[in-house]
Amino acid sequence: MLIVLVGAVPEYHIDQEGIPVNRAELAKRIHFVDNFTSIVTEWYLIEQEAYKVSLASSLFFAGLLIGNVTFGPLSDKLGRKPVYISGLLLDVIFGYVTALAPSYDIFAVSRFFVGIVNGGMALVSFVLTQEYVGKSFWSFTGSLTNLTFAVGIAVYALLGYCVREWRYLALVSNTPGVIFLLLSFMLPESPRWLYSQGKMEEAEDVLQYIALGNGKERLNLKLKPNAGTFRKDVSAPGILNLVKHPVLRWQTVILMYIWYVCSFVYYGLTLNAGELRGNLYLNVALSGLVEVPAFPLCLFFIEKSWSGRRKTMTCFLIFAGFACIFTMFVPTNAGLLFSSTLLALCGKMMVSAAFNILYIYTSELYPTVLRNAGLGICSMSCRFGGILAPFVPSMKSLSHSVPFVVFGITGLSAGFLTLLLPETLNKPIAESIEDLQSPKYQVLKSKKAVLEENT
Repeated sequence: MLIVLVGAVPEYHIDQEGIPVNRAELAKRIHFVDNFTSIVTEWYLIEQEAYKVSLASSLFFAGLLIGNVTFGPLSDKLGRKPVYISGLLLDVIFGYVTALAPSYDIFAVSRFFVGIVNGGMALVSFVLTQEYVGKSFWSFTGSLTNLTFAVGIAVYALLGYCVREWRYLALVSNTPGVIFLLLSFMLPESPRWLYSQGKMEEAEDVLQYIALGNGKERLNLKLKPNAGTFRKDVSAPGILNLVKHPVLRWQTVILMYIWYVCSFVYYGLTLNAGELRGNLYLNVALSGLVEVPAFPLCLFFIEKSWSGRRKTMTCFLIFAGFACIFTMFVPTNAGLLFSSTLLALCGKMMVSAAFNILYIYTSELYPTVLRNAGLGICSMSCRFGGILAPFVPSMKSLSHSVPFVVFGITGLSAGFLTLLLPETLNKPIAESIEDLQSPKYQVLKSKKAVLEENT
């Protein structure tokens, strides 16, 4: 979201006495009206140079692609904590480079590297959060983690309103990363990852540490070795296992498409939802706050036995698809209660809810040894959706309704494809590929899974 305010284009006018022939002459003739600065006002990124703002944003998303693919397998091999802390450290460093960049070129390059480490670190931190708690809490911690993203957008808008100098805004926005970096050294390694690697004693120590932190008495804890845990004579599972094993192959293909659609529809609706006018900072805040109601809805439905993860996400995606399609039937002079803006915002809320469930659902579908790799591949396909979404509005030249039909059809298709995936509510978490393939894992009843989780 940094580029939304840091790359904002204020109103301006250029003295019409001749055409500026170079940057120095343009600087003398241009007059910016609004009372904030941005990379546009500092490096005069207007007219023929205006594309550079979007380029910086595209470089960030390109970095996310690389980070999603590389950090996941690294954390599966090296551990969650070291990869997460390394990524957060580099994220903070490149964030300060962004704020202090002496030229646009350095600014753009810094955004690319911020994208790499930010995308990878955020992915690993989500998995680490999930693996600290029992599966019965995954829906809560997953929703809470995603909720902070929506709230963070609103907080960022407030910071932008108070800090109008773009360099100071970038510094202030980046500084909390230093605090969380220092706090992160107190975190233990994921006990699930340690267990999946056969490091029983270390996993037992972490579980004892968590139990003591929860006010429990010290227990005589002894983990049973997992038949599919890591052996030193066998190479660690990698991305190729997502294609190699039939049980994971089609599941991964379907998930990649659903991730792509969620991103595609989400960013598409963000660009097409009525194009809110008025205060820049208020609009940024609303774009985040409109997603907040989606999270309590998720928490309520995904824990019910009659809905679960699969049916709930299917319904949210289908509702988002219909919201897009119905938008094209609303007349332009319709009232507020039934306007295209309201329908588009409802659609965004629904796809946000589906996105939230998708993170939780995907992390439950993959075994521990491949969880980050699976999430990384899915997140990669998600970025393609975000990159393509801005091109859809140009299809309005064919017909005003074409963009909404595209978003609606893709949302509906992803919703129906979700029904092909297995339900994970009250099911055991696979630690290894062998667990996922074993008949015992496939037929294990929900009651027994819940009992083992509580134990």
